Amino acid sequence: MKKKDRQPEQYARLTHPLVRDPGGALRRASWDEALERAAAGFRRAARTHGPDAFALLSCARATNEMNYVAQKFTRVVMGTNNVDSCNRTCHAPSVAGLSAAFGSGGGTSSYEEVEHTDLIVMWGSNARFAHPIFFHHVLKGIRNGARMYAVDPRRTSTAEWAEGWLGLNVGTDIPLAHAIGREIIHAGLVNHAFVERATSGFAQYAELVEVWTLSAAEKVTGVPAAAIRELAHAYATAERAQLCWTLGITEHHNGTDNVRALINLSLLTGHVGRYGAGVQPLRGQNNVQGGGDMGAIPNRLPGFQDILDPAARGKFERTWQTVIQPRYGKTLTEMFEAMESRELRAVYCIGENPAQSEADSEQAVRRLAALDHLVVQDIFLTKTARMADVVLPATAAWAETDGTTTNSERRVQRVRAAVKPPGEAREDIDIICALARRLGHAWEFADAESVWNELRSLSPDHHGMTYDRLEEHQGLQWPCPDTDRLPSTFLHARLWETDPRRRGPAAPFGLVAHDPPVDLTDEDYPLRLTTGRRLDSYNTGVQSGSFASPLRRGEYIELCPEDAAAYGVEVGEEVRVSSRRGTVTAPVWVDPGLRPGLAFMTMHFPDEVDTNRLTIEANCPIAGTAEFKASAIRIEKLVPEWT
Repeated sequence: MKKKDRQPEQYARLTHPLVRDPGGALRRASWDEALERAAAGFRRAARTHGPDAFALLSCARATNEMNYVAQKFTRVVMGTNNVDSCNRTCHAPSVAGLSAAFGSGGGTSSYEEVEHTDLIVMWGSNARFAHPIFFHHVLKGIRNGARMYAVDPRRTSTAEWAEGWLGLNVGTDIPLAHAIGREIIHAGLVNHAFVERATSGFAQYAELVEVWTLSAAEKVTGVPAAAIRELAHAYATAERAQLCWTLGITEHHNGTDNVRALINLSLLTGHVGRYGAGVQPLRGQNNVQGGGDMGAIPNRLPGFQDILDPAARGKFERTWQTVIQPRYGKTLTEMFEAMESRELRAVYCIGENPAQSEADSEQAVRRLAALDHLVVQDIFLTKTARMADVVLPATAAWAETDGTTTNSERRVQRVRAAVKPPGEAREDIDIICALARRLGHAWEFADAESVWNELRSLSPDHHGMTYDRLEEHQGLQWPCPDTDRLPSTFLHARLWETDPRRRGPAAPFGLVAHDPPVDLTDEDYPLRLTTGRRLDSYNTGVQSGSFASPLRRGEYIELCPEDAAAYGVEVGEEVRVSSRRGTVTAPVWVDPGLRPGLAFMTMHFPDEVDTNRLTIEANCPIAGTAEFKASAIRIEKLVPEWT
């Protein structure tokens, strides 16, 4: 199909429940029939194969209240900790890295602080396209005199605003960070007072980075030694600096190690725990931070409380009148592996589209098809919903639901229903509670606020956030334990306390080593494909593809001018793109922001070009995030049909 004939698929809004007939087709059903079919499948899987045969995928676009009830359903009704969300696909390494260093998985600073800092480092982040709201704050910071550096394999739209661009080779973030750290040490720019008081492991870190001289790093990263030195000195000598990253850091097989390598730089210089100085992972979806905060992850209860902590478990068990398994559940990655092994039999998927968002998408579809029972709760009939045994129509969280969401700066904000849902669509929480009742748990929540108040009673970080206070202050940042005091805008000020008892545990340096991408380039697959987002589209395009945009041009494989000339291809020409996992056909686009050997694609148009057929499921062993950013590919010209 020619590019001009391609149109984004128009996804129908779900307005009525659907169930699958014995013949294989989805048909309209009543709510009673759909809920009974859904509950019966969950009950059958748990009784036959045990509670861990069930898993729930929660939604990063739904409210905190929905995520709280969803994880409670998993743990109380189904008796398992197998709950996760697309946080695993993107920023789980950020949470893991920040938690290991500081004991908390949230970004350390507020958005406002980037407007009043002296230096901004955007590392692996095209925020102008992927996080445009945050980038407005960045632009204010630049107008207020801040210098900005961009570290990215591509010279992105964000990099065009930077004072310096460090175009590193994909997957060489750790060597670059280590070289910056070594230069800071050798130049005598370490904040020794902070390091000695608030950190641990500095001597081992200094020994680790010693081999990464500027010249050694240049050979591996492709970044000129002078540029590395310039960024090291600029970052270390700034009074206040903000180090921000996104999926260019996390979507690697060693994503958590990448995060630790960046955090090390903040520890070296004391750029954390102060207003305007911090580390900030930019979250892409409206409530991906909140989903994790609410416990919709397999290792933490709401309020980021460890499931392995008996005291934390006991508190929830008393309130919920249940017994919580004293072990971690399966991550999203492990869930898909368990589908293939048949250990996992039933999945409740709320607002996610893993059939198109997972790496190696053909494998993901095959694994979903192996399930005995799949229930999808969504607002659109996605490709995942089309595979389901039961489809439940939900409300849109941003316009048809009351509740709260939590953004990248840990700010909890109110959302309110503005319009009525179409047809028979129902609130997510109402649907979950209806299923719980059919499975023997008579849950009744008067409204979203009653859910929130239950959460507040169990999470000290959220206790001070009543709905009235959230409205009064237009949102509050966690931790907010007190109802009569406003929280700080930044985290970890304790690290600057002189009293060891007030300072608390030291922040350890992360001793991480360089580990190149798993999918190596060679003669058969000579190009490095990296993936990302564009300003005009959103995720797998289910929500954004139905709306016209003057910026949208569909999916292309983007090449630098030199590679396009070498392959003899022109803009708009269809080519075959292959990796070791699959093949797609895509038109060519030429981008001078790319360097020879580097190609770029997005996941926004999987119905016309399924980019995730090419990506590799090489996962971070700590966080479980796949290496979307580093696939080896080749391109081939197509033989014209008339030859």
